[in-house]
This record gives sequence, C-alpha cells and structure tokens, in this order.
Amino acid sequence: MAAGKGTRMKSALPKVLHRIGGRSLLQHVLDTVAALGADGGTRTVLITGHGADEVETAAAASGAAMVRQMPQLGTGHAVQQAVPALDDANTTTLILNGDVPLIGSETVRALAAACGGERLALLTIELADPAGYGRIVRSADGTVQGIVEHKDANAAQRSIGEVYTGIMAAPTAQLKRWVMALKNDNVQREFYLTDIVAMAVAEGVPVVASAAASETEVLGVNSPLQLADLERRLQRRHADALMEAGVRLADPARLDLRGTLECGQDVEIDVNCVFEGRVQLGDGVRIGAHCVIRDAHIAAGAVIHPFTHIEGARVGAGTLVGPFARLRPGADLGREVHIGNFVEVKNSTLADGAKANHLAYLGDATVGERVNYGAGSITANYDGANKHRTVIGNDVHVGSNCVLVAPITLGDGATIGGGSTIGKDAPAGQLTVARARQVAIAAWQRPKKAPKKA
Repeated sequence: MAAGKGTRMKSALPKVLHRIGGRSLLQHVLDTVAALGADGGTRTVLITGHGADEVETAAAASGAAMVRQMPQLGTGHAVQQAVPALDDANTTTLILNGDVPLIGSETVRALAAACGGERLALLTIELADPAGYGRIVRSADGTVQGIVEHKDANAAQRSIGEVYTGIMAAPTAQLKRWVMALKNDNVQREFYLTDIVAMAVAEGVPVVASAAASETEVLGVNSPLQLADLERRLQRRHADALMEAGVRLADPARLDLRGTLECGQDVEIDVNCVFEGRVQLGDGVRIGAHCVIRDAHIAAGAVIHPFTHIEGARVGAGTLVGPFARLRPGADLGREVHIGNFVEVKNSTLADGAKANHLAYLGDATVGERVNYGAGSITANYDGANKHRTVIGNDVHVGSNCVLVAPITLGDGATIGGGSTIGKDAPAGQLTVARARQVAIAAWQRPKKAPKKA
C-alpha cells in the first residue's frame, strides 16, 4: 500500500518516495518483495493514491500491477481497490506498507508460512511505547480476537503492549470477501483493514500472530523526524555488518552507505564518509575522513586522503589520492599514482607512477608512466563545441602553470617549460617552451588611486 499523503512530512514529494540509504521508502519494500519472488510464482500489486503519477513512475521498473485509491478512505478501502487484481486460487496475499521500509524478507517469509493459505496471520511486536499502533486484543486463552486502532481504543486497551504492525498475510479468497464487507462505522469514517480480524474469528478461521524480528524493521515513517531516525538505524545496521566482516570504522555512528560496499581485509574507514552506488575497496585500503565515493573500484593498498570526491573511477594498487581531490567519471589511475590536493581528473587514464601532486586539471587525457604533471597545469580539452584528447607519453615532465591545448601529443621523455601554452605536438626527449619573452620597462610607473573628493 502506497497511497497515503503523509501530511506530517510537510513535503510536496509523496511520502513513500522520500529516501533512506539512497533508496526511496517504497523501493526498499519493492526490493524485499523481489527477494521473496526470486524463485518465481509471486505477483505484486501496488496501491497508489496521493501523487499516484510520481509513485507509479518511480515503481515502473518493478513490474508491479498498479491500482489507484481515489479518494483515500482507509486501509480497508485501499485493499478493496486491489481485489480485482488478486488471484484467489489457493494463494496467500501479503499486505505490506510502502512507508515501512526496513521489513526483512525472512520476517515476511515467516509471516506467509504462518498463514499457510489457511489462517489470517498478523505481524506483531511488543513495544514499550505503543502509541499510535493498533492493539492486539486476545481472549483469556491467548487467542487473537481482534485489533483495536489506537484512536478507537479505551484506556485498558491502550495499556496493551502487543501491537499490530500493519502487515498481514491472508488466504486470498477469504481476504477478498472480507474486505468487500467492511463498514466505516468508526470515529474516522474510514474502512479499517483490521476489522477483518473479527470477521475471521466469527467464521472460525484461525487468527495467528507472527512476531517481527525487531522493532526497527516494522517502524513506519510519518515525519522527517521518523525518517531521520530510520536512516540512522539503517546505517548502524550497515556499520555493524561491515565491522563483523573485519572493516575498521573510526566511528560506526558516522557512516553513510547508500548503495553497496564490498571490502577486502584490513580496510580502514574514517568518520563521515559517504558511499553511493557500488563501491569496491581492496585489501588494506584506507579512506580518510569526509570522503564521498560513488561507483568506484579502489585497489589494494590505496590511500584516499580526507575530503576527496570520487565518482565512476578506478584507483590502482598503492595509489595515493587527495586530500581535496576529485576523480570524475572515467578517471582510471594505475599503480602507485599520486593525485594530490586540489587536483581534478576526468575521463583520463594515468599509467603506473604518474604524479599530479597539486592544483591541476587532467581532462580527456592519456598519461604515460612516471609522468610528473606540474602545479597549476591544465589540459584545455574543450573548444566550445567538442572535447579533444591530450596524449602524454612516458617520463614526460610538465612544468607548473602550463596549458596543453588539445588535441596534442607530448612525446616520451619530453619536458614542457613552466608557464608554457602548448598548441602543437612536443617532440620526444626535448625541452619545449612556449611563452612570451620577458621584458622590463624602466620608466613604467604603477597607477595611483585618485584622491577622494572632499
């Protein structure tokens, strides 16, 4: 179910499209559903409402059937809209919420097993503070008799700690019949899905409770505060998993993983690092504080110094990057390369041992082995319409404050004098200098400020 407006989010974005861990709340749930259906035989129906066009566009790749709840008249009314899309031939229907993102696939599998196509199975949990949740009401012998919504519960019922999480599994044929018989004679004038529990009890259909593995996986999001809380819970889960695998985190409370992170042995990660997309870190990699790394492969022994940004790049073994460096998409660094502070590399390969230690730009370049690229030097790769490539051979030395106007080739062993603007190929093994002749004008005087008028 993903139809709610999420008024307390105070946002134009539909609630289920807010993100934690780099994915929307809804995408987390869809990924859990996909894991359930990995062996085939499952079908997903997505109930949309508020912001339906945006939500359906975001979920299009999931292959889910889409139905709309217009207007939104409660959870039971939402499921009523899905009834025509449900197959009742000896199947079980799982009802999940798009704003409960951290529900685990094993928990959902256990719930489906508890249903077994014959029982109404409710996912429950004991909470120290159950405010806002529907309470599980049991008979003297412990049998589940019903669910009372918080806003309709009396004082005695509100003292119950066992709550309904909003997730259930039901025999599809009975579910379709029950939801179509729901009435809205309650305080909110809504159709409550929870009312089907009393229907099941009246028909003698067993109602069973299946316990959630943890509070975290059943927490929903209704406000930015709750969104932030779940973000930190998710990140702590990631941090614990990394540390259990041997990764050394300077502070597990200051890690943000918004994709997948694969680490070799003896990896060290300092504080406030963000990993997005797919990142692979080889054995012995060290990541300094405040780095942002997305879709990157960093080989064994590399050191990424603080405040470095890396996206769509490969870093070779033993390479040093940063601090304050930026590797943009297509940067491919060989072994023992040095990229220093305030150096930017884009769509360029640097062969083993190449160095650009400070204040430089390499764009659309092929750089050979053992090249030394001076401070303040750039490749002028863009002519206003097209990009052009710079080729720098092995053992080239580029002095400081040079401009290499592409397309251009610097031959092996060439030396480019500092301050040069090079617009033609530089021959191998020779010194190439292209700069204005230095002159001194003896009679010249520096301009002076005019006196201020009184």
